[in-house]
Amino acid sequence: MTRHRLFAKLLMVNLVVIVFVVGIVWLAIDYLAADYFVTLMEKYNISPAPAHAMFVDAVHRYLLWAFLGAVILALGLGGLMLRRVLAPLRRMMSISRRIAAGDYDVAVPVATRDEIGQLAAAFNRMARSLREIERLRKTMMIDVAHELRTPLTNIRGYLEALADGVLPPSRDTLATLLEETQRLAQLVEDILQLASADAARSRLRRRPVHLPTLLAAIREELRPDFEARGIAVDLRAEDVPTLAADPRLLAQVLRNLLRNAAQYTPAGGALEIAVQAEAAGVRARFCNSGAEIAAADLPYIFERFYRGEKSRSRRLGGAGLGLAIVKELITAHGGQVGAELEDGRTCIWFTLPPTPAPGL
Repeated sequence: MTRHRLFAKLLMVNLVVIVFVVGIVWLAIDYLAADYFVTLMEKYNISPAPAHAMFVDAVHRYLLWAFLGAVILALGLGGLMLRRVLAPLRRMMSISRRIAAGDYDVAVPVATRDEIGQLAAAFNRMARSLREIERLRKTMMIDVAHELRTPLTNIRGYLEALADGVLPPSRDTLATLLEETQRLAQLVEDILQLASADAARSRLRRRPVHLPTLLAAIREELRPDFEARGIAVDLRAEDVPTLAADPRLLAQVLRNLLRNAAQYTPAGGALEIAVQAEAAGVRARFCNSGAEIAAADLPYIFERFYRGEKSRSRRLGGAGLGLAIVKELITAHGGQVGAELEDGRTCIWFTLPPTPAPGL
């Protein structure tokens, strides 16, 4: 049905053009060429009446034949256009219905580089993006369920033991239940922060921010965590420009990175923080001693729920969301994040572009 509607529309457009052209030529013959023919006949003293009628009838007859030929040509070209030009549109319609039904492993063949081919390529990019979003959604649901299952199983086991009288309601048991409950609360908070980070692009409230000053304030806030484990923190900051950033979200980035370093730096280790200006903006680098991350894990540490060493991460209570939140927030600001191993240290860095601050 759609094909016939498109064919009818194309045919109507061609017919309007053909009728218009034939009409103009018809009128031109009747009012201009015929008069000029009569004038020539009279100039050479030839009776124009019979010849004029024959001339006009012949021209009208040839115009009608030309009109019929143009209609047939329009029908042929219209059908060819529908087959060769509009065929990708029909395939896209069919594939879009499959995507709507949940099948994302589809693609439209790109046979040309014209507008139709560009549309097909854009459609394929959209399908790939939807497929990746669906994969991330399923993966996140599985990861969330996995992270929730462990503390819930522990809590249920302790409660069942308490209810059956197998385990006495001691202070240690209550402390264990409290610890598992806190893990659940922290996981829920991390998931909420990650959801907020995903939407950060649409709600950034940029203000003039001096990164070293903000970093020094967050370091002082978390100083007890570092002192409890005997970790030395060295902050070196060059003369860097003021950035236009959301101070609340940027503080969350710094807080996550410092807490991550406090967790994974061995007791008595050292954390070196360097902030410097670059051509691409401002770069902050966090390097902690005691490389616990394998080189193969570096490209994935910013993925949600990714943990290179599962037992140690779980023992420390991490769910693998802190660095994912960092990536989302830095990306929302137009920056980049990365990680590398250097001289036995794990270094995590981010850069922020030199966006002019409002009012500066």
